[in-house]
Amino acid sequence: MSSVDLTAALADAQRGDQWAMATLFRAFQPPLLRYVRHHAPEAAEDLVAECWLAAAKVLATFEGDAEDLRAWLFGVARNQVANYHRTRQRRLRILQPAEPMSPTASPDPAEVVVATESAQEAVAALVRGLPPDQAEVVLLRVVAGLSVEQVAKILERSPGSVRVAQHRALKRLARTLERKAVTK
Repeated sequence: MSSVDLTAALADAQRGDQWAMATLFRAFQPPLLRYVRHHAPEAAEDLVAECWLAAAKVLATFEGDAEDLRAWLFGVARNQVANYHRTRQRRLRILQPAEPMSPTASPDPAEVVVATESAQEAVAALVRGLPPDQAEVVLLRVVAGLSVEQVAKILERSPGSVRVAQHRALKRLARTLERKAVTK
């Protein structure tokens, strides 16, 4: 669905049209769920539901177009994930002591992407070898489909630093895939 159509649906949803809200949900739910599943697979459905509840509360007074709503939703999702992990860490510290993790060999991302039918698993395989800041930029730019400026606002960084992180991430992914291709 085009950005213009989604913006029209947003205007209708702000006036209470349930069909328009369903249209927004169908457009934004899949990438939002993929994004949250990458960060918190065990609680993704609940966290995304919280995002939609937050959206329902502010929808009538929301200012902006559909792309602004998309960016806002992903910002809320990022905050929901952070809150979830903070709460979870507090509970884990109370319940059990931390155990050191043993390093494991990671599978070839290209093989995982080809062998899997799940877009979620493909996304996870691609960003697995990236530093967290680069992985976050790739997820927000590619999975969420946000602009550099929108990602910069969500991450509280400059657009230039987002571009640099994306460039470094893509270079790193290209090197990883080249190395795998040469060794086969």
